[in-house]
Amino acid sequence: MALEHLSRLRRARRRRQSSYDRSGGNDDFAGIAAGAAHRLGELEGPGVIRHLWMTAIGPDPDLLRMASLRIWWDGAAQPSVDAPLSDFFGVGFGATANFASLPLHMAPQDGRGMNCFFPMPFRRGARVEVLNESDQPISHFYYYLDWEQGDAVAEDEAYFHAWFNRQNPTDGISDAGLSNRDYQLGGTNPAGAGNYVVLDCAGRGHYVGCVLSVHNLRLTEQHNWYGEGDDMIFIDGEEHPSLHGTGTEDYFNGAWCPSQAYCGPYAGITLPGGVNYGGRSSMYRFHVEDPVMFERHIRVTIEHGHANRRSDDWSSVAYWYAERPGVPQLARIPASARRPYPPDHAPGLACTE
Repeated sequence: MALEHLSRLRRARRRRQSSYDRSGGNDDFAGIAAGAAHRLGELEGPGVIRHLWMTAIGPDPDLLRMASLRIWWDGAAQPSVDAPLSDFFGVGFGATANFASLPLHMAPQDGRGMNCFFPMPFRRGARVEVLNESDQPISHFYYYLDWEQGDAVAEDEAYFHAWFNRQNPTDGISDAGLSNRDYQLGGTNPAGAGNYVVLDCAGRGHYVGCVLSVHNLRLTEQHNWYGEGDDMIFIDGEEHPSLHGTGTEDYFNGAWCPSQAYCGPYAGITLPGGVNYGGRSSMYRFHVEDPVMFERHIRVTIEHGHANRRSDDWSSVAYWYAERPGVPQLARIPASARRPYPPDHAPGLACTE
């Protein structure tokens, strides 16, 4: 219903922070030294961030995984948004790809124009930064931060959050002595023990989706699909998930072990992987029409392979709105643990029965 609201008059002022050249020249970018942060804006509320656009280049090929977007709301001690740039904007591994969804998209050239349209309300103020944790500088960093400043934010408006996680490798089992079918499809896991964690958060709010990226670390001539695991979402302390899915690709609205790139408004595959599902895959699912509400706690998980048998490199960004800003209970993945493998990395040949 976005177009429906365009005709409704609002009492607010459109604001913008950008990297334009203050001298009037054409050097419309900032540089960010290794280990330094650049502040996009210190915003005075009440207000709502409506759009973020940015692009960055530098000598580090993994720059967009080593630099993070960080946002603090209303003076909170912890940032509510803390995620590597490419992962936050929809594609894992510090990579980019042309795609378009409703809240996020990457635009040509080669997806390097990164955009976010998630609304982000705040009451007193917002601090928005990009932190460069690479050991090399960002030579050219361009950005728009478009927001509106108004008189008030409604009491039932929640704070936007985004959190990055990575498990490398996931805790699977050895395929030694197993047929490929047994390794891929054997075992049981009815209650989600050992699942990969997309989000584990206390409080009240709405989970609104994730970006999930998997680097397949198993090289085999047999069927090597990484995504046979079920999604399981536990709400308000459930021992067994009330939202239990049928497979990784099914949660991301695909079917039958997809290997094609696709983008839709709410779900898509931005990196489809290589031959026999090798290398890098990245996908998104946004709960725009079907947010998952929670009153006290939410735990969003996915099996890494059926019954958590596979040991691959999994990473993700979860997006949610919370009644309070900050995420003190979630651990930050340090820069030393974020750098991705090269695209063609696989440790060795296995299971050729």
